[in-house]
Amino acid sequence: MKYILAIIIFSFTVTFQHFFFNPVVEESAVVTVWEDSVLTAELCFVGDLMCHSTQFNYAKVEADSFDFTGVYKEVKQYLSAADLAIGNLETVIAGKNKGYSGYPYFNAPDDFIYALKDAGFDLLVTANNHALDQGWDGVKRTIEVINEYKIHRTGTFLSQEDRDSLRIFQINSIKIAILAYSENTNGLPIPKGKDFVINLIDEELIKRDIDKARAKNVDIVLVHLHYGPEYNREPSDYQKEIVNKIIQLGADIIIGGHPHVVQPVDFFKTKNSKLETGFVAYSMGNFISNQRWRYSDAGVILNIQISKNKFTDSIYISEVNYLPTWVFKGQTEKGREYIILPSQISDEDSIYNFLTDSDRKLMIEAFNDTKEIITKYNYNIKLQPSN
Repeated sequence: MKYILAIIIFSFTVTFQHFFFNPVVEESAVVTVWEDSVLTAELCFVGDLMCHSTQFNYAKVEADSFDFTGVYKEVKQYLSAADLAIGNLETVIAGKNKGYSGYPYFNAPDDFIYALKDAGFDLLVTANNHALDQGWDGVKRTIEVINEYKIHRTGTFLSQEDRDSLRIFQINSIKIAILAYSENTNGLPIPKGKDFVINLIDEELIKRDIDKARAKNVDIVLVHLHYGPEYNREPSDYQKEIVNKIIQLGADIIIGGHPHVVQPVDFFKTKNSKLETGFVAYSMGNFISNQRWRYSDAGVILNIQISKNKFTDSIYISEVNYLPTWVFKGQTEKGREYIILPSQISDEDSIYNFLTDSDRKLMIEAFNDTKEIITKYNYNIKLQPSN
């Protein structure tokens, strides 16, 4: 978790507490300001964090040693700048004894999680259709490894108590509850006696969780959904229906995943909320994977700034911006690499000298595709300039 920096003309004090292993995530930041009445929380979202077999083969250093850190070296600065960086972990970390594997039953090395920690991720969503790829043992060990690297997580759980413990983050006096649900588990059965293991999309369950969060006087309820048909560049009727139902239940921000392509974003009128205008990203697409075809090799870093006036207690989304990305796969001076790159470059830009002419064309194509798709429903989001 990044420390929150407040700059005030006359004086400031910041205290920050962080508890990694309490199932109920409680974080607090107290800022004393004389001149500035507006406090902010910067949230950063990316899409699916996948690990196909080609990826761990490229990352292999020794027999059971892998280095995935280079994957994020060009985007680390954007992830680390946020108060809370969130991604969907779409693989299992079941250990080498299970055998590392990609699609259709994923199992990635522990080093995959280390690289996410190093890149700046603060919370991993684990409610998705691949969560049970390695059974209960895979779920349990995945959570243990995430905990070991001191990253927060939600979506799959170790017990009923763990599931019922809300993940609430308090950043600069802004309280945010984060909930996560998956449409299915690819037909894999829920382990007997462990109905708590994963949050599935169920209207009554989501209502109870949102009501429980509201009872704790949170400012924002954020719901992450893993849902919908794959590879559609616009949300299906099912996705829109689920999103509308969850809006009626009181969600403020909805972030989607699973289609493996970016889909549009939009604003909406909230219900039973402190926030007047909410926000939905129907699908964040892939952030890292070996899906090399058009639209699936592209991704996005989405930043949402939430502001709160400490005198009036009003809260609002003050800015939304996005940075299109593209996954490079190929040869560099370091050997074979996957690298997530900001895709906003010109034909003359020489910053990435390992790119071939074909790579550049694909990267520019990805940038234009993402820009067109993500703004299709609403132009009131800004393109974040790449550094």
